[in-house]
Amino acid sequence: MKCFYFTKENEGGGTTLSWRESKVSWVRSLSVASSSAVDNTRKSRDFTESIEFYEYLTQRRGNDVRVFSFYELKMGTKGFSRGLMIGEGGFGCVYRGVVGYDDKMEVAVKRLNRHGFQGHKEWINEVNFLGVVKHPNLVKLIGYCAEDDERGMQRLLVYELMRNKSLEDHLLARSSTPLSWTLRLKIAQDAARGLAYLHEEMDFQLIFRDFKPSNILLDEDFNAKLSDFGLARQGPAAGLTHVSTSVVGTVGYAAPEYVQTGRLTAKSDVWSFGVVLYELITGRRVLERNLPRAEQKLLEWVRPYVSDTKKFHFILDPRLEGHDCVKSAQRLALLANKCLTKNPRSRPKMSEIVDMLENIITDAAAQAEDVNEEAAKEEVDTKEEGREEVESGKPESNNQKWGFDFKEMVSFRNKSIGKLDWRNWTAGLVKTS
Repeated sequence: MKCFYFTKENEGGGTTLSWRESKVSWVRSLSVASSSAVDNTRKSRDFTESIEFYEYLTQRRGNDVRVFSFYELKMGTKGFSRGLMIGEGGFGCVYRGVVGYDDKMEVAVKRLNRHGFQGHKEWINEVNFLGVVKHPNLVKLIGYCAEDDERGMQRLLVYELMRNKSLEDHLLARSSTPLSWTLRLKIAQDAARGLAYLHEEMDFQLIFRDFKPSNILLDEDFNAKLSDFGLARQGPAAGLTHVSTSVVGTVGYAAPEYVQTGRLTAKSDVWSFGVVLYELITGRRVLERNLPRAEQKLLEWVRPYVSDTKKFHFILDPRLEGHDCVKSAQRLALLANKCLTKNPRSRPKMSEIVDMLENIITDAAAQAEDVNEEAAKEEVDTKEEGREEVESGKPESNNQKWGFDFKEMVSFRNKSIGKLDWRNWTAGLVKTS
């Protein structure tokens, strides 16, 4: 699903969607690009404007962010081979590659489109932000490349390789190995921790603005990390309630008050988180045009089922059948509803959501343990019952009775004629009483 820039219609009071080119001027050097990326017509300041780029460069070595040559990245991706392409977005393509000479490292290389303006400012934002922060639930930036050539400026970002791709690949692309319920809860908790860090744990607040399954990446152990900070925005300054800004994001995930007014707060990310929780529960996209009209909009489709415990299982992802997770999913739906409260001030903070998810996960684990113990007890009881029947001389079941008589018949026939004539044997010859 692509990202859209939203524009407001002042007269009608409604909102429409339209593609809009970035106002960032095309520039030839990284330092100039950073300073010229300021859009004076906007009322708010983004991350690039709040921390000057030359300050970031002085911190670069301390954060181990490398500057790669375009030649090195081109060789590491075999000339940006389509066979190594692992993703494609509105700002460019992502390739799997190898960098380094002595200590080779597998990485993901994001190459922005050379044609057009869209993506340059977002690229600056990502370098600025990911270059100075570290968190286990944020994707790690290995380095970047910004070089001039006869075809224009080459702008690339090099990330740690997330071997299990994105949550969208597993959840919504109908993967052959669906995510278990336990794993879905863990991914939700990891993502919540990443957002809580952005909102509450740094020296400044950062609003992600584009939280969705495709921006939640999974490593080899299915640890979730947030990626793609191109649309991230610095939160309101002390004493202010919101940031007034152009409305950007992905259709279906942007909070309604943000779309309608352009007033951005951290609670906009909380709304997006609630949408993703329902995607985890149902296994469906927030917007699906291929479904019947009544089911195309996820939040409208689930509404009548959430409050009815007898009907809730109808919206549960059918791939979770047999996981015995209905009660846990109902609790997650209640949490999602809190995130989707119409009044943004009534929505919980991400740190509170992390705690709520911890309780849901703990209870789900305890429930699963009880179910396993009960199943093990039933298995033991069944074996004991079967053993008692055998000791008393009674066959355990119809199948065992036929099997026993069949052995007797074979033994008898072998004694009398030396071998069993299968062609002349019928089931009616077996004595069962």
